[in-house]
Amino acid sequence: QVQLVESGGGTVQAGGSLRLSCAASARTFSSYVMGWFRQAPGKEREFVAVISWSGTDTYYGDSVKGRFTISRDNAKNTVYLQMNSLKPEDTAVYSCAAHRDVGRWPIVRSREYDYWGQGTQVTVSS
Repeated sequence: QVQLVESGGGTVQAGGSLRLSCAASARTFSSYVMGWFRQAPGKEREFVAVISWSGTDTYYGDSVKGRFTISRDNAKNTVYLQMNSLKPEDTAVYSCAAHRDVGRWPIVRSREYDYWGQGTQVTVSS
């Protein structure tokens, strides 16, 4: 069982930045591929970014490419999402998720993830 806890959400003006964190309880955190997803009211869950177990590989959704950066610190059991140049359409609940690494890449479908955090709200005002 892996517990994931997100933090760092809040309200920011358009063009601003936020850094989300996701702390994991797993002792084998480094064996998990970690992803970020978001869901806005009335919309389906959307893939944001994913990072390999080692941190050497990353992959982004088209809507955030060039603005968001995913990273991880395996010594701290934490994955981050640096969000820059935020837009009102980035407003959503952001959740991190863990996928037991079995060699496939990238993992972009939510149903392939095994564990989820509770989410943190990000609101971008215009």
